[in-house]
Amino acid sequence: MELVEYTPEFEADWNEFVARSKNATFMFNRGYMEYHSDRFEDKSLICYYKNDPIALFPANVTENEMISHGGLTFGGFLTSNRVKTPKIMELFEELTTYAERQGLERIIYKCIPYIYHNYPASEDRYGLFRHDAHLTRRDVTTVISRPNHPEFQKNRRRKIADAEDAGLQVRESTDFRTYWDILEINLDEEHDVEPVHTLEEIELLHDRFPDNIRLIASFEEGQMVGGVVIYQSEQVARTQYIANSNRGREVGALDIVFDRLIHGNLISTEYLDLGISTEDAGRYLNEGLVFFKEGFGGEGSFTTSTRFQLEPIEN
Repeated sequence: MELVEYTPEFEADWNEFVARSKNATFMFNRGYMEYHSDRFEDKSLICYYKNDPIALFPANVTENEMISHGGLTFGGFLTSNRVKTPKIMELFEELTTYAERQGLERIIYKCIPYIYHNYPASEDRYGLFRHDAHLTRRDVTTVISRPNHPEFQKNRRRKIADAEDAGLQVRESTDFRTYWDILEINLDEEHDVEPVHTLEEIELLHDRFPDNIRLIASFEEGQMVGGVVIYQSEQVARTQYIANSNRGREVGALDIVFDRLIHGNLISTEYLDLGISTEDAGRYLNEGLVFFKEGFGGEGSFTTSTRFQLEPIEN
């Protein structure tokens, strides 16, 4: 087995592997990963076995640690169907040896939640256990199984009725500029933060991945009053951003968007992931936010980050 550092000459091969991997999403396409390449020192790896790629390891490095991946929601080994449990153990051995020779002290590994797998691919959890990886972060996310979701809570049904009475219409839009104005006000007033992406970045990414990055919004007499930006992969549509205007809050703009996403044909995925409701690396639960999300029949899932220490190489 051989680990090769990614360079731009491997871009086509990398993207082809991502497209057929059993657990990758479009966010691992280099066209997505490199929109913010100036912020991270890339140290992604391609894993070869008998001259064929069997896994990718999207990663960046800081002064003393390797992270998979600091610029993405999650990371870890992206594998082909050839990778079974014994092979994942070999991959971890090769990875730790490589990182130790680079003089790194630890690896941060952000597991891909199982609902994003195109085919079961949780062998890496066992590899983490065998390397004494310690849990460093766990965020609660709310997931809805669209074919099997429970009934909405009464207050959510009431707000949907309000939206319908107000004549709100839900449709896909490309007007990210208007939505970003609403979003920035929301985030500033509620959390005193800015969106992770600038308007220019989200428009660039939408242009590159129009089928995956989508704006679903509600409109009152043609005026946008709320909506969500979803990241749509094979199995999951995930709400990357959720926002509504003051008027949108009054008339249930988000409630009707979620209703149409769950019951309508705007998306075709099995799961709708409403995103995390935790802060401070998972140590604080925003109970009001998770109550709102669970009102649509969502149940708790989670994302995790783990860390394992490396042994220094003796010179």
